[in-house]
Amino acid sequence: MTTFEPVVVLMTTPDPACAEAIADRLLALKLCACVNVVPAVNSQFFWQGAFQTAAESLCIVKTGRHLLPQLEQAVRSMHPYQVPEIIALPVVWGNADFVAWVESTVS
Repeated sequence: MTTFEPVVVLMTTPDPACAEAIADRLLALKLCACVNVVPAVNSQFFWQGAFQTAAESLCIVKTGRHLLPQLEQAVRSMHPYQVPEIIALPVVWGNADFVAWVESTVS
């Protein structure tokens, strides 16, 4: 029997509408239990050798590690960026009831 491994995925999008559309799709596919959309973040980064700044939205996705390949595929199928940020972080501790809810939602 495998132990459920919760992860938090961080993903930026160009605007809140895109973030909400991706969140809706991930939830409809049961690839996550919850998505928090932070409507406005200021991003600073290098892209194609040049320093850039952009107003973006941030998705904070709660899911299981086993779903990351499917989640990435779903995001890439609708994300407008050539190279979307999809970064998964392990949960080293979490409220047991919350983690159980995430597991039951995506399993």
